[in-house]
Amino acid sequence: MHMHTRLGHQLPNLIHSSPISKSSAFASHCHRAMATQVPHKFDIGTKFKLNSGYEIPLLGYGVYQTPADVAEQVTLHAFQTGYRHVDSARAYRNEQPVADAIRNSGLKREDIFFTSKVPPRSMGYEATQKAINSSFVQTGLDYIDLYLIHAPYGGKEGRLGSWKALVEAQKAGKIRSIGVSNYGVHHLDELEAYINSAGDDGSKIDVGQWEIHPWLPRDDIVEWSRKRGVAIEAYCPIVRGERAGEEVLQELGKKHGKTWAQVLLRWSLQKGFVPLPKSVTPERIEQNADIYDFELDADDMKALDFPNSYAPCSWDPTTSHD
Repeated sequence: MHMHTRLGHQLPNLIHSSPISKSSAFASHCHRAMATQVPHKFDIGTKFKLNSGYEIPLLGYGVYQTPADVAEQVTLHAFQTGYRHVDSARAYRNEQPVADAIRNSGLKREDIFFTSKVPPRSMGYEATQKAINSSFVQTGLDYIDLYLIHAPYGGKEGRLGSWKALVEAQKAGKIRSIGVSNYGVHHLDELEAYINSAGDDGSKIDVGQWEIHPWLPRDDIVEWSRKRGVAIEAYCPIVRGERAGEEVLQELGKKHGKTWAQVLLRWSLQKGFVPLPKSVTPERIEQNADIYDFELDADDMKALDFPNSYAPCSWDPTTSHD
């Protein structure tokens, strides 16, 4: 899993907007054996420009396992805090209350980035068409910013059929950007071969979403995505709290006057990822967004560099070979 490219030259285009929070100059970060300068400034309004031409806010709010009866309330609090990106899915069963939060936020629809996903039980062309339609019925939205294939199940025919349905919905203007989640490099290669053979009907992969943190860096997937301009979203960016007691996080937290979780989220940003922290606690929702007034220096990033680590805290469909 060697990296042969300078990540600073492979990141999607950064766009700065809505200075809702403090911004800061961004120093260097260390990736594997080399230091890479990424001369960007971040604030909570910073966005990536995707392959589709649309923009994605760099910080997302995740609603995995957020109960439907509280999803609207906590999503509204996230919007009030400054988040403009919310990551849902058909399987989460909370698309509707999240969409209600969008409508009741007082914000313009175009200022909010909403994601949903094809559930594993809906793989295949027709089933994915139905899943997409159900998202629109439940949310009442005119368009969805990003739709991902949640996991690479269903076999090759199912995966490619689902992708074809996403491409058609994108061409129809229903979905603005499309992508995959939990795909291994072999799944990505399979999809790329299909896209190349389909010509204009293949579209492009705009976004990939994976569990990524220092103990699961996924360098092979990151390299694959960088070379193709695929934006990388990181779920479980704070490792579900399982690493809170790690000495390195405690030391870096003390050094910067930040919590261990804020250190991990800042690491994710400086790696060029789109972290998707989730919480239903108002204070933590706010803390997770308070990551723009400090920087991890090259030594800090090196201290969090575990290139050979493989320690998922969630499922890992990337290893599937069906």
